[in-house]
Amino acid sequence: MRNLNANNITDAVIEEFSGCRDERLKTILNSLVTHLHAFLREVEPTEQEWTEAIDFLTRTGQMCDDQRQEFILLSDTLGVTMLVDALNHQTSDPMVSESTVLGPFYVPDPPQASQGESIDWNVEGEPFLVEGRVHDELGQPLANVVVDVWQSDSEGFYDVQKELESASLRARFTTDDQGRYAFWTVTPAPYPIPTDGPVGKMLEITGRHPYRPAHVHFMLMAEGFDTLVTQVFAEDDPYLDSDAVFGVKDSLVKEYKLLPPGRAPDGRAMEVPFRHLTYDFGLKASR
Repeated sequence: MRNLNANNITDAVIEEFSGCRDERLKTILNSLVTHLHAFLREVEPTEQEWTEAIDFLTRTGQMCDDQRQEFILLSDTLGVTMLVDALNHQTSDPMVSESTVLGPFYVPDPPQASQGESIDWNVEGEPFLVEGRVHDELGQPLANVVVDVWQSDSEGFYDVQKELESASLRARFTTDDQGRYAFWTVTPAPYPIPTDGPVGKMLEITGRHPYRPAHVHFMLMAEGFDTLVTQVFAEDDPYLDSDAVFGVKDSLVKEYKLLPPGRAPDGRAMEVPFRHLTYDFGLKASR
C-alpha cells in the first residue's frame, strides 16, 4: 500500500476488494476499477478537468427528485441505458416485442383507468385512439396484463413538468379476456429532453440536439412473463434517426393514422379529425 504510482495502483485497489464475499459484486468492482483506471491513463485528465467532472456528477445528483431522474437522463444520452437494455433483452423471436428505454418520467402507481377511457385529463390536443392486443410467444391472448402508459402532450410536456392539479396522459389498464387494451389520449409531439440541467449543458457544448421523436410509453406486467418496457413511435417523425437517447427500433415504429370526422373504430362519434394507432404486444415467458 506504499509507493503507489500510475503503474501499480490498480492492482492495489483490486487487492483491497479480495475479501468481498459477494462474488458478483467483487467481479463488478474489479472490472470497474480496471476500466476506470485504464480510461484515466488513456485521457490523462488534468486536476482541473477531474474537478469539473466531479462537479458535473454532483450537479446531476442535485437535479434528481421524486419526479425527475437526471442520472437516468445522463445514462440515456450516453447510450448506456440502451446498451444495458440490449444486453438484458436479446430476442430474435418475432412474436416477442422489443424493449427500449424507460425514460426519466415514469411515475409508479399511476391512476387506474377503464378500457376505452380518455386519459387526457386537464390537457387539450388532437384526439388519439390507441388500441391493440397482448399475446404470448404462441400468439395466444393474455388476459389481466397490467398495462401502464404515459406520454407527453401535444406541446411536448409530461404532466410532471407542468403545474396540473392531478396526473394526466398517464394511466394503468388491465387487458380483457381477449388480451385487448384501448384508450383515448392526445397525439404526442416530438420534444426536447430537459435541458435545464447538467445533461442539457453537456448536449449543448457537444453540438447535439435534445429532441426525441413522438412516442407513447408502455410498461406491460403479467405473472409468469418478463416485464416489457417499450415505446411506440410515430413513423413520420423527423427525429427517428437522431433520437437523443438512441431508443428507436424499426419494430416500434408505426403509423399514427389520421382519420376524418365520423365513427371511430370503437364506435365513438368524432366531430373532428383524429389519429388511430393499433399495436399488438408479445410478452416473453419468464425462464
